[in-house]
Amino acid sequence: MRLLPVSSLQPGMRLGKKIYNEEGIILLSENAELNDAVIRRMQLHGLDYVYISDPRTDDVVVEDMIEESTRRKALQDIRDTFRKLSEPSVKGVVYPYLGKTFTGLVETVMDDLRGREDTMIMMMNINSMDHYLFRHSLNVCIYSLMLGLMQGYNKDELTLLGLGALLHDIGKTKIPLSILNKTSALTDEEFNEIKKHPELGYKILKDEPGISLKSAHCAYQHHERMNGSGYPRGLKGDEISDFSRLIAITDTYDAMTTHRVYRSAMLPHEALEVLYTGCGTLFEKSKLELFRNHVAIYPLGITVTLNTGETGVVVKIHNEVPSRPVVRILKDADGVELKAPYDLDLLESMTTIIKEVDKIEP
Repeated sequence: MRLLPVSSLQPGMRLGKKIYNEEGIILLSENAELNDAVIRRMQLHGLDYVYISDPRTDDVVVEDMIEESTRRKALQDIRDTFRKLSEPSVKGVVYPYLGKTFTGLVETVMDDLRGREDTMIMMMNINSMDHYLFRHSLNVCIYSLMLGLMQGYNKDELTLLGLGALLHDIGKTKIPLSILNKTSALTDEEFNEIKKHPELGYKILKDEPGISLKSAHCAYQHHERMNGSGYPRGLKGDEISDFSRLIAITDTYDAMTTHRVYRSAMLPHEALEVLYTGCGTLFEKSKLELFRNHVAIYPLGITVTLNTGETGVVVKIHNEVPSRPVVRILKDADGVELKAPYDLDLLESMTTIIKEVDKIEP
């Protein structure tokens, strides 16, 4: 299969992976044939990229970071819980189900991640038409746990980190939907309302049975920055908890690689470049380097153009050097389709570099 921008899809193409909605229901199955109406619907729902079947890349298998059943259960629990918290009738009460509901979920996610053959952080905002807040919460949990595993945290620390990451944006359940879902630019007053969500989240979690203060502080501090420019308290350096410094990276990365109503999703290498503009100032240098070393910056199946002028598809990622993948060359330097595509390992061809990546048309 290969990964294509929705803007490049053509009628007659067939899906390489299922597409889900926010209820976890399959909207389109593998091998479903696309038509104009389906492509327009994808664009309407904010899909930027999808996997497409291609005989030349049939051997490229893109595995999800967690099991399909885990993802479906997780999104259902997040959706049901966050919606209950959004109801005015539950304001001011204790939510004893948070720890019970989500501790087991975090442990299941950890088990799934430990069972993977590789240690790469893969792009996850593909083939899904679900609610941003729900998906974002799960993605940040998964990315953070992967980074925590690489950091060497023990099981108890990973559980606390996972809970903090999963619930880091829970304060947004107390922000009016008219602001959260606004498609135009926020006013200063509306942005100030958004900026209240870390403290609102901390208030929900700090006295919650089954939720550690370490996890609660992830909600409170994930927008703090190393140089003190963050919010809500302008904390600096070691004043910010270790977990929160990690989640600051994964939260920002996922936000940038997710389609929003006001902009298209960035690809991983683009998001990483933006993150690195804040290396040592906004984000902790050692954690950002660890993240960089375990991110598949060129997703499997993405189309790339090399400095030789040849065009191909990323078919394998080297865990030790993710910036030097194996590329299956499909077109020569003149743009002519090859009758016999071949694989070029950029780790062995050091003078060859990726010059361009297939992007969404404006």
